[in-house]
Amino acid sequence: MMQAAAIAGKGSILAASELHIHHRRGLAGLGAFWGGSSGPNNVWIPKGGYCCGSLPFGSSLNPGGEMAPLRTGVEGIFRSRGKPRWVRVQASSGDLEDAPEKLQAKSSGTVLPYVGVACLGAILFGYHLGVVNGALEYLSRDLGITENAVLQGWVVSSLLAGATVGSFAGGALADKFGRTRTFQLDAIPLVVGAFLSATSQSVRTMLIGRLLAGIGIGISSAIVPLYISEISPTEIRGALGSVNQLFICIGILAALVAGLPLAGNPLWWRTMFGIAIVPSVLMALGMAISPESPRWLFQQGKLSQAETAIRKLFGKEKVAEVMKDLKAGGQGSTESDASWFDLFSKRYRTVVSVGAALFLFQQLAGINAVVYYSTSVFRSAGIASDVAASALVGASNVFGTAIASSLMDRQGRKSLLITSFTGMAASMLLLSLSFSWKVLAPYSRILAVLGTVLYVLSFSLGAGPVPALLLPEIFASRIRAKAVALSLGMHWISNFVIGLYFLSVVSKFGISRVYLGFAAVCSLAVLYISGNVVETKGRSLEEIERALTPAS
Repeated sequence: MMQAAAIAGKGSILAASELHIHHRRGLAGLGAFWGGSSGPNNVWIPKGGYCCGSLPFGSSLNPGGEMAPLRTGVEGIFRSRGKPRWVRVQASSGDLEDAPEKLQAKSSGTVLPYVGVACLGAILFGYHLGVVNGALEYLSRDLGITENAVLQGWVVSSLLAGATVGSFAGGALADKFGRTRTFQLDAIPLVVGAFLSATSQSVRTMLIGRLLAGIGIGISSAIVPLYISEISPTEIRGALGSVNQLFICIGILAALVAGLPLAGNPLWWRTMFGIAIVPSVLMALGMAISPESPRWLFQQGKLSQAETAIRKLFGKEKVAEVMKDLKAGGQGSTESDASWFDLFSKRYRTVVSVGAALFLFQQLAGINAVVYYSTSVFRSAGIASDVAASALVGASNVFGTAIASSLMDRQGRKSLLITSFTGMAASMLLLSLSFSWKVLAPYSRILAVLGTVLYVLSFSLGAGPVPALLLPEIFASRIRAKAVALSLGMHWISNFVIGLYFLSVVSKFGISRVYLGFAAVCSLAVLYISGNVVETKGRSLEEIERALTPAS
């Protein structure tokens, strides 16, 4: 989800020799990182044995195509397999990702306006991440902290601290009040935080404003992908889900553009923070007329309201079909919302661990490091302008995310993840060699630039957008909001820790060895994804839930 924050490191990316001198700028760069339904067609599953470890995936199908309740838990579901043989019914075992896609009826409703409203939260996410980097020097001068690197670091990192709190709170709020109401509640800390930041006359007020804005973007990071996944038709859910990441990129680029007048007007930084109030208010107003998630309404037992939402989103001809799918998914009042402790129960812990692992791999794969050093790399290649360096990284970022959006529902989530981490591993290896291998010394500059651009492009193809899209798909409805929040909380925590210790690790081991370590992490990610992540393209959320979650 998180490659977009790459651009937020503008002006904070320094050569290794400058690390200790400009430690606060390094922290500024790191602080900005985070780094439908289906018809009644028969479901095909592979014939023959299938297991993960010693536990088989013991599902079966009846002639109507409905999956019988699973008996063995989720331990056996996250395992890819070689070329399968296909049977139609009464197969003894199978894998969701091996099942061919079922034909989906076209929806006559429209979800795009409501996805657009939700993506205002994504824009704010990116904007608040990126706005501080251009403004930090000027606000430090106004608030009297020019010589205080610690306070400047807190101005940057307080946003991350707030985001960690917000990401955990977002799941509970979404379960209790619904998705659209949570968006409206989220506008409160976003508006107040932006206002306090823009009008602050002391560093204390600035820190409070940044903390509140962080809580707001933390909630957004949890509910934007959740809401989009639950209102999107199955056949385009991947494309719409990846739009979230694209709008985060746009938000960061908007923050960079908003900082252009700073050179001529040092007080412009206040306007930069104040601009964020506008999309926050628009998001709250837009959600007042947006339909609630049909899945959440159904889970609350509000069947008539769920039908109204389905009619608005998908068209009246899809109401019966979607409602049938929701009932088949075992939602409604049969089970109450899960508690936080339920996420670690035997029933859910395997699938929840996959969500957390994807975000850990995303952060530990080196996106922070690559962008942190990108300006230094580009300067060594003769690109002296920080703006040009950021623009090149940003262009690669947006371009890759746009490609991922178009491929998500055709190529599939899992294959994009594997391709992405494979490309990142190769790029990291190239970067490591360009810094250390004497044979490549004559070409080191061009190879370093090439490796950086290829890495960011590879990241944006899968490792960035896919985790936030995949998680709401694989989590059961009763744990979906809290499990997404938990996984994103892991992201924010790992991001914060990397921001604290990255400089020390580079100083001790050298950037070449660190890059080599990142290449190894990316390779491990490929192996983990190959064996533990299931393909979800073309499947409704209810089909995925029935396949991945055993009956209680």
